[in-house]
Amino acid sequence: MNQVSYKDWLPYPPNLSVHGPQIDQLITVVHYVMFVLFVVWGVYFVYCLVRFRQREGHKAEYHPAKGKIAKTGEVAVIVAEALLLVGLSIPVWASWRNDFPPRDTALTVRVVAEQFAWNFHYAGKDGVFGRTDVGLINNTGNSLGLDMKDPHAKDDIVTLNDLHIPVHQPVILELSSKDVIHSFTVNVLRVKQDATPGMMVPIHFEATQTGLFDVGCAQLCGLGHYRMKGQITIETPDQYSKWLTENTPQGGN
Repeated sequence: MNQVSYKDWLPYPPNLSVHGPQIDQLITVVHYVMFVLFVVWGVYFVYCLVRFRQREGHKAEYHPAKGKIAKTGEVAVIVAEALLLVGLSIPVWASWRNDFPPRDTALTVRVVAEQFAWNFHYAGKDGVFGRTDVGLINNTGNSLGLDMKDPHAKDDIVTLNDLHIPVHQPVILELSSKDVIHSFTVNVLRVKQDATPGMMVPIHFEATQTGLFDVGCAQLCGLGHYRMKGQITIETPDQYSKWLTENTPQGGN
C-alpha cells in the first residue's frame, strides 16, 4: 500500500476519491475542536487540583460547587459538539449518501461478505446480474449461488478478495453479507460501510488515481477477522476493459 502522507499535523492515507476532501476537512475540524477542549479541560483539571487541595485549617465541603464559569463552559461544550454534528457531520454524510450517480453511467458491483473473505460480483458485458439462489451456494466454485441456467449469469464474473474498478468513473457497490456484520473499508477512497445480513446497502465513490490498495474489514467478525482482507485495483479504462474480457467465463457474451 502507498506510504502515508501528512496533511497539517494529522497523518492521512492518500486520498484517491472525489468526495475525500470533504471527509478530510471534517476530520481536521473535529480534531482541532477536540484539541481545544482537551487543553481547556486540562487547565481546569489542574486548577481544581490546586484550588481544592487539602490544606490545614480547611474543612471538606460536601455540597457540589457552583459557579457561572463552570456552567458557561458546559454550555459552550454542548454548543460546539452540536455544531460539529448538525452543522458539519450530518450535511457531509447526507450529501454523500443521497447524491448517487446515475446507474447508466456508473459501474455497479455486488459485494458479498463472509467469514472471512470478500466476494465481488460483476454483471459482465451484458450489464445484467444473473439470478442467484442460496440453495446453489457451494465451496467448489459457486460461492454466490449463481444459477447458470439463467442466460444473464453466463457472462457474470465472481472474484474472491480481488476488486477491479476503472479510474474517473462513478462506482456503486451493493454491500451484503452471508453470515455476520462486516464493514467494507478502503481508506484511500474514504469508504467505510457495514455489510449487514439480510440487507443490500449501496455506497458510491469515484477514484481519481490508479494503483493497488487494501480492502479491509473494520468490524470484528470472528476469530479470523485479522485475515479478512482483499485488494482493490484502480486502473485505466483500457486496462479495466482488458481485465473484464480476460476474466469473462467461456461461453459468456
